Amino acid sequence: SISFFFPQVLLLSCAEGLECVPGFQQKVFYIEQPLQFTEDQRVLNLEFDDCKGNNKLNFEVSNPDFKVERDGSLVALKNVSEAGRALFVHARSEHAEDMAEILIVGANEKHGALKEIFKIEGNLGIPRQKRAILATPILIPENQRPPFPRSVGKVISSEGTEGARFRLSGKGVDQDPKGIFRINEISGDVSVTRTLDREAIANYELEVEVTDISGKIIDGPVRLDVSVIDQNDNRPMFKEGPYVGHVMEGSPTGTTVMRMTAFDADDSSTDNALLRYNILRQTPTKPSPNMFYIDPEKGDIVTVVPPLLLDRETMDTPKYELVIEAKDMGGLDVGLTGTATATILIDDKNDHPPEFTKKEFQATVKEGVTGVIVNLTVGDRDDPATGAWRAVYTIINGNPGQSFEIHTNPQTNEGMLSVVKPLDYEISAFHTLLIKVENEDPLIPDIAYGPSSTATVQITVEDVNEGPVFHPNPMTVTKQENIPAGSVVLTVNATDPDTLQHQTIRYSVYKDPAGWLEINPTNGTIGTTAVLDRESPYVQNNVYTALLLAIDSGNPPATGTGTLHIILEDVNDNVPALYPTLAKVCDDAKDLRVVVLGASDKDLHPNTDPFKFELSKQSGPEKLWRITKLNNTHAQVFLLQNLKKANYNIPISVTDSGKPPLTNNTELKLQVCSCKKSKMDCSATDALHISMTLILLSLFSLFCKSFP
Repeated sequence: SISFFFPQVLLLSCAEGLECVPGFQQKVFYIEQPLQFTEDQRVLNLEFDDCKGNNKLNFEVSNPDFKVERDGSLVALKNVSEAGRALFVHARSEHAEDMAEILIVGANEKHGALKEIFKIEGNLGIPRQKRAILATPILIPENQRPPFPRSVGKVISSEGTEGARFRLSGKGVDQDPKGIFRINEISGDVSVTRTLDREAIANYELEVEVTDISGKIIDGPVRLDVSVIDQNDNRPMFKEGPYVGHVMEGSPTGTTVMRMTAFDADDSSTDNALLRYNILRQTPTKPSPNMFYIDPEKGDIVTVVPPLLLDRETMDTPKYELVIEAKDMGGLDVGLTGTATATILIDDKNDHPPEFTKKEFQATVKEGVTGVIVNLTVGDRDDPATGAWRAVYTIINGNPGQSFEIHTNPQTNEGMLSVVKPLDYEISAFHTLLIKVENEDPLIPDIAYGPSSTATVQITVEDVNEGPVFHPNPMTVTKQENIPAGSVVLTVNATDPDTLQHQTIRYSVYKDPAGWLEINPTNGTIGTTAVLDRESPYVQNNVYTALLLAIDSGNPPATGTGTLHIILEDVNDNVPALYPTLAKVCDDAKDLRVVVLGASDKDLHPNTDPFKFELSKQSGPEKLWRITKLNNTHAQVFLLQNLKKANYNIPISVTDSGKPPLTNNTELKLQVCSCKKSKMDCSATDALHISMTLILLSLFSLFCKSFP
């Protein structure tokens, strides 16, 4: 049986003697959920009156398992055990349209539902004591079609005051959005002027007042609630895409892959937003057309095949695409649908070890050459984009001298075996390496590396005609400079690494910047062709460098290069040089210090300073100048008296400290100039005053001519 409990506060008929209000005479019903609605069972009676004879009256029920007869009886069309939380009945006649709501509650919800009803009574502006305005809540279906305006309800005042006027206000009337509702100020008819959208605004709270002809409020305000009844006008939408899930291959049946969640903008308390999920299509369909299942209520996608079928290596592709449908109305046929694509990737795990394509590889390399000599190939059935496929190679035997290295080619996964230290055919013509291969990622516990994960590499070294090698290299010898041409410097020695070929060696000079050397082509004895000079520009830091060649008799011949460093010891073979060689002084100078002289020597210590400075012997009645040593390298020249304007040559000797010492006899040119107003004029000097030495030589020559 079905229990009914009707809130009388929602009945327009509660006010006796009121005029007819078009629409359902009761808009909300509460019925207790039975175990089952049986086929042809009359659930309740609905009363609809358009106040004009109900011409062309038609009913529509939100649940297709029910219908409304012409007389208003709600009838079940079949046995229904689950009808949802609410049914909506839409009635339309030639002159009126309205919506009734049938709420289905459990037995334990009945008391609470009644409390809500009376709560509504206290809040909705239902007539109370001393109120003459009857403002029954109005229910309006969304998405009504024109014509507009259309009547949706009526406000009644029990006091028939002459000249009284109804006035409506609130959001939807005189507040944004303005002009949706209006009231006939005389009759109290409330009408809507346009189509409503519950998803935009679900409820309107209006106020009704009664005023006199002057606008003074007589009664009210009384609240008038307008509720927009939801229609199933929004499809479910998947808003969070793209949807990509991952599941490890071999996962047990029932493993959760991902969750699909759709959104429906309709009323979440109704079946209009009650979603159910379903898989419409799976691509590809192998190894099973039903690899996955989706929980119809939660949207969780789980695996349903045995772990053996979830094998990435046996699949045509590790990517599956599922077309997921979300349907409202609890999944009923009348529900609206939305779809999205879920991409599921089968992730690889390292369940296949890498294996060499053959047990033994061959390589040939010339001695003395480095670089890659062979690429080792492996096969691995795991995902090439993961560490379960990428190979790591190791030389585990045969490489004591660390002459070989192996690295992974990141594109091909091959092992590139390289020679990093040149091999010597004469030492070993063959090498055997043992190589193992593993993955970057560890294998899963029940898989191990087998014999196919190791391989042997046989390497043959080819003999090459190698150039002779000088011993030692570079070669260094110490010699004094100035040794005569034809002197022996040293005898060089070069050997041929190709000991099995018994070749002869010839020697030659490759680079000899100063042209000082020659070499015996047979025995390698180096001799001088010129005097070795330490002060030559070809000598750097006392070292002269030459390059030598050793050429074997191979076909073609091979050449080795040697470097010779000759360290030259210094000999005192350079006289000191004096600077400056010119000095000027005023004829009336009070400071008779003429100039500070310096000396330099190309030789090395101890063949240089301290230097000894001296004046050559001065003759005549008066001495004109003198020289005084300042330090090891400098001396001061003084005038002993002022001289006439003229040019003078002062004979000076400077001697180094070598053993034996070397002396440089030179002259300092002295110009005695006139100086006026801080300007020195040396342009009109008298005839040259020659040095005392030259005077004596001239007198001696004249004397000899006088006595033949």
